Amino acid sequence: MALLKRSTPTAASDDDGRMSLMDHIRELRNRIVKIILGIVVGTIVGFIFFDPIWDFMTGPFCRLPSNLRLGNSTSTDCNLNLVVGSVTGGIFINLKVAFMFGLVVAAPIWLYQVWAFVTPGLYRNEKKYSYTFLGLAVPLFLAGSALAYLTMDKGLSLLLGFVPENAVPLIDVNDYLSFLMLMLVIFGVSFLLPLLMAFLNIIGVLRFAAVAKHQRMVIFLMFVFAAIATPSQDPFTMLALAMPMIALFYLALAFMYFRDRRQDALDAQRARALEEELDGPSVPADD
Repeated sequence: MALLKRSTPTAASDDDGRMSLMDHIRELRNRIVKIILGIVVGTIVGFIFFDPIWDFMTGPFCRLPSNLRLGNSTSTDCNLNLVVGSVTGGIFINLKVAFMFGLVVAAPIWLYQVWAFVTPGLYRNEKKYSYTFLGLAVPLFLAGSALAYLTMDKGLSLLLGFVPENAVPLIDVNDYLSFLMLMLVIFGVSFLLPLLMAFLNIIGVLRFAAVAKHQRMVIFLMFVFAAIATPSQDPFTMLALAMPMIALFYLALAFMYFRDRRQDALDAQRARALEEELDGPSVPADD
């Protein structure tokens, strides 16, 4: 229990409110332990409920056309042609799926622990916006992952469509799971990039004029990123990633435009007030 004992930065901080190096290390240790415990508990739950989780993960594969299934089956059942390549492969698949589930369900825990470790170094106004940023980041990441899950079968259909008619596509389960996780993460993280732009604008690092000046290049780079980042490398998946990113980019750009206009007006008003204060009241001349 001593390992999980919460550090007390206020007691160990100096007169400036700063923590010593050892206090930072202890707090980092405690937060890492909590993250590991959260993932372990989630992994145990995932191992217990493996069957429904497996059915969900293989959903995109089950939506493939019947001619791409094992034996060209026309049955309504999901006849997967995923291959286990070793005797012990089954137990490792169970553990891998359970770990992936545990990592996802423990996301609120490890996100909070990382955020709680970072936020003491921010100013008060930055903390206020950072909590809003975190609250929007989770649904945006889930929206991107959901889009990847719903469109993944289209990319798989296109790729497996190149298999000759007299050949049967046999895909290793580990390859499929890695492909699925990579798609979910890439789509989820990509949806966070416009939110990061808005956050950088709020804290004064990035302004609308700088982004608007190079918006054509930004859009081109988004298409390049979508083409490189998507594991399937097919046009449909690339467009499915690039188009929402561009829409979110313009939403972030509109937010930056109106916020910069408001901020510039406030700065001009403060400058005029400061100038009037420095000039002082006018003194009438003596007769």
